[in-house]
Formats: sequence, C-alpha cells, structure tokens
Amino acid sequence: MKVLMINGSPHQKGNTFIALREMEKVFQQEGVETEILHVGNQDIRGCIGCRKCGETGRCVFQDLVNEAAPKFQACDGLVVGSPVYYASANATLVAFLTRLFYSTRFDKTMKVGASVVVARRGGLSATFDELNKFFTISGMPVASGQYWNSVHGQMPGEAEQDAEGLQGMRTLARNMTFLLRGVELAKEKYGLPEREPFERTNFIR
Repeated sequence: MKVLMINGSPHQKGNTFIALREMEKVFQQEGVETEILHVGNQDIRGCIGCRKCGETGRCVFQDLVNEAAPKFQACDGLVVGSPVYYASANATLVAFLTRLFYSTRFDKTMKVGASVVVARRGGLSATFDELNKFFTISGMPVASGQYWNSVHGQMPGEAEQDAEGLQGMRTLARNMTFLLRGVELAKEKYGLPEREPFERTNFIR
C-alpha cells in the first residue's frame, strides 16, 4: 500500500511538514509506503475552465499537477496538509487540488483521503471542511482521527509542542492504515461498488 502526502505549505520544513512527518512515522512502522510532495512553494496557476483535459486526459498547463497525476493514480491513499490562511487553505494548494482532481479522469473510488490543517489559533475547522470536499466529491472514504485533524503552531517548529495535535496525527495515521487495509480486503472479496451512469443535471432546462 502507498500513501501520497501533499504538503501545501510554502515552508517545506515548517509546521505542516511536522504534522505530516508525524503521520509518516506511523505509516513506516505499519509497512505503508509514503511520498511527501511539496506543493505550497511551487508556481501553480488556477484552473481556467478550458476543459482541454477532457480531450487529452491531462491539464493544459505543464507543471506539478501533471507530474503528480500518475502518483495520485497509483496511490491507495491521499493525505493533504495545509496551513490556515484567513480560515482557508493555502491558495496555491487549492489551485493544485482543483486542477489535479478535475483533470484526472481515472476512478478515485475507495482511495482513502485525509486532511490535516495547521494554524496559530483559528480557522482550522473551516479549512478542514474545505479540503475534505475534494475527497467526498470523488467517492473517496475520509479517514478520521481522535478530533479534527489539526495541529497548532505559528513560528517554525512550534507544532512540536502541541502534544495533543501530534497524538491526533498518529491516531489518524493508524486509523487510515486500518481503513486502507479494510478497503484492500473488501476489493479482493467484493470488488468496487457498482457505479451507475452519472446523471448530470442543472437548473437550466
């Protein structure tokens, strides 16, 4: 099993990384392969709605999104970590996720998702909710921990002092590993859930 971990912070070794690294330690102990992809310090533009990806199977902009796409397809689980800016995720990360999820047409059903948010004080639950929506719109079960998956820290390294937050990261990693194994066993025995043709509707007739 493999988990792709996305660091949405512009600070490659900052507090968001500390939270993800705490999870990675558990994954390694459990025999789960991991890769951390640093996104927050990249130059990534937003989606322009050209829909060319529907024709080519890849985003029209050649950057980290297209590089990450095969990693996303190959992984069994995805962890997305972000600092909190104005009760929202890092804009670079949101642009990355929007284009990654929209431009990749492979079936994401039953890939396990988890989000991790880091802030000085507030805006954690709003950002946590924002990130989880990428999973739920894609048929991905969402792993939970022992609380909202959040860690506190402002200055570099302060997250190391949040004992409860780091314990939550370890719990989340263990729960996610359990869920990954359960999905793997279920797919072997039952296969993936049946999918109906998608009924796309709107309010314009």
